Amino acid sequence: MPSRKQLANAIRALSMDAVQKANSGHPGAPMGMADIAEVLWNDFLKHNPNNSKWVDRDRFVLSNGHGSMLIYSLLHLSGYKLPIEELKQFRQLHSKTPGHPEYGYTDGVETTTGPLGAGISNAVGMAIAEKTLAAQFNREGHQIVDHNTYCFLGDGCLMEGISHEAASLAGTLGLGKLVAFWDDNGISIDGHVEGWFTDNTPQRFEAYGWHVIADVDGHDPEAIKAAIEAAKAETTKPSLICCKTIIGFGSPNKSGSHDCHGAPLGDAEIAAAREFLGWPYAPFEIPADVYSGWDAKEAGAARETQWNAQFEAYKAAYPELAAEFERRVIKGELPVDFDAKTKAFIQECQDKGESIASRKASQNAIGFFGAMLPELLGGSADLAGSNLTLWSGSKGIQDDPAGNYVYYGVREFGMSGIMNGASLHGGFINYGATFMMFMEYARNAVRMSALMGIQNLFVYTHDSIGQGEDGPTHQPVEQLANLRMTPNMSVWRPCDAAETAVAWKAGIERRDGPTSLVFSRQGLPAQARNAEQLANVAKGGYVLHDCAGTPELILIATGSEVGLAMDSAKALTAKGRKVRVVSMPSTNVFDSQDATYKASVLPSSVTKRVAIEAAHADYWYKYVGFEGAMVGMTTFGESAPGGDLLKHFGFTVDNVVATAEKILAA
Repeated sequence: MPSRKQLANAIRALSMDAVQKANSGHPGAPMGMADIAEVLWNDFLKHNPNNSKWVDRDRFVLSNGHGSMLIYSLLHLSGYKLPIEELKQFRQLHSKTPGHPEYGYTDGVETTTGPLGAGISNAVGMAIAEKTLAAQFNREGHQIVDHNTYCFLGDGCLMEGISHEAASLAGTLGLGKLVAFWDDNGISIDGHVEGWFTDNTPQRFEAYGWHVIADVDGHDPEAIKAAIEAAKAETTKPSLICCKTIIGFGSPNKSGSHDCHGAPLGDAEIAAAREFLGWPYAPFEIPADVYSGWDAKEAGAARETQWNAQFEAYKAAYPELAAEFERRVIKGELPVDFDAKTKAFIQECQDKGESIASRKASQNAIGFFGAMLPELLGGSADLAGSNLTLWSGSKGIQDDPAGNYVYYGVREFGMSGIMNGASLHGGFINYGATFMMFMEYARNAVRMSALMGIQNLFVYTHDSIGQGEDGPTHQPVEQLANLRMTPNMSVWRPCDAAETAVAWKAGIERRDGPTSLVFSRQGLPAQARNAEQLANVAKGGYVLHDCAGTPELILIATGSEVGLAMDSAKALTAKGRKVRVVSMPSTNVFDSQDATYKASVLPSSVTKRVAIEAAHADYWYKYVGFEGAMVGMTTFGESAPGGDLLKHFGFTVDNVVATAEKILAA
């Protein structure tokens, strides 16, 4: 049996070889953390390489994702579907070993990391999901949800603000099954960190309410093992294991220096490292006994088999709970009556014809869906009373671990990263809310959700200058365009309660990417629709009002401006104009429709078009062309009552009519 040091050296050798072959990458972190990883993966990690999606596996997150060869080495050595040929293609086009770990590319990678600090926030979300699922489903003698979340992170992760947000909430929530390993090597890209990072990290985490294990020798397997055992024994607090390591350990001339952080070691230094480590093998060569020492397939299969037996016993004792667990967690399916009940709710919203703010319509939708979907896990970044995210069945998980609502505090970025982790974990449909303007704080996490193609519902209220007196700091202008131009992001800006219900349904049904639900502060008029129009809302854009014969002008609007478009159409019709109004609550969904449908809504023969939206005007050129016009924003807002601002910036019937007449006369 190979020694622990030999097993760890396999990680070091693969990492330096892959980085050298790619002539790109970060060998320092994998070489420095190899001993920690060896102990964790071989002595503690509960996983099954034969089934990387086994629901009760431990989760492993590499927050310092630039050290990706660490996780690729671990996955390859322990038996996941990652052959040595893929390691040889590190950082190459379409390989399963991209420069930073990417969810969906590589078997066994739990989340995409790279933006520093993202991983620790994801890990907090995974730990919340584990704790909440366990409280909802476990029963005495039947612990079917019982796993840990482990996270590696470096100095860079701890400098990023998102780590403060996520770690603070993790301590408050007492996430006892979260264990983080700080790679305390004192090095970042610019050199030794003393010039820019002198935090007392152990005290910082103690202040957060974490269990801190300080001064662990990150190259001593017995010390590492004892630290992990101590962390697992503390079940009421998350744990931070502070591991003193040498970056690039094994490189005799570059270890301990930023020279090995983000560049290949070079052939001569790799040869010296092989001699230093006692690793007399060719590049990418792993001896059979080392492979055998790492192979986790048999043990992993046994663990899952044991869990399956436990689940069968659970199923016999609690058949209804087991069926719900299978639906939510194993299969990720919606209830069989979801579609029928939701269509009835949408029709009810249409029939009631309430003129209310779309944020209030959203709250009504949350109440409906929350009562039907116990997997709906909501929250707000300290704006529940303004975002209207609470409903009658909301229970905060800080009071009841089996609850369904997270009070995130003023942590927009942390909230969104945590939502990503909970979504990746499985078993929940997550929604989290803030003012739309403060999507900017969360932008990177929102982008990561879209990049990974995972379900999240980002609820953004106070969506325009109609927000009013709080002024331009709180009034979004460019954010809608930003979200719409994010690949794989679905964006809905509904105009009334019926469109809001459709938008929520679409977001809940969409499983291959996130949805942004954008709502108004101010009240909006309900719109009349026939059955065909109501059905077409789900297509993202549809004819809300039409004229006899071929229109000479099309008004396109979203959200709060649909009512303005309807009033403007009435005024133009009174002047003898033939006008069509198109409500387009979701541009990306409309764009995905077939050409025939899109032409039926926006016929190419009608080139006189005006887009109306209280957001950046430039986005709408793709729909109105050069013969059309926009009534939109080209500047920031101002501080005044919302109604006054809408008049000031031209969101009036008079201005829309004047704009329309100008292009009709051209």
